[in-house]
Amino acid sequence: MAHIQIRFNKSRGQPGRGTPDHAWRVFVDKKEYLCKEVTIMVVCHSERDGDDWNIACEGTIDIDREKSLITVIPYALT
Repeated sequence: MAHIQIRFNKSRGQPGRGTPDHAWRVFVDKKEYLCKEVTIMVVCHSERDGDDWNIACEGTIDIDREKSLITVIPYALT
């Protein structure tokens, strides 16, 4: 099971930071993914990371690259 953090992409549209539609940064054990949409299907909570705030949860992710959608699901469903 991975620790997942979801944060709004304040630098979207800038070089290397996705298009203006890539509104979300999803971190899975320090690896970062940019996406347009996020669906969360697990219990989550807020947490502070330095000056930033995240939505945090435990689970795994399913990536739909065609839709640029990341779905956070319970680990047992993989």
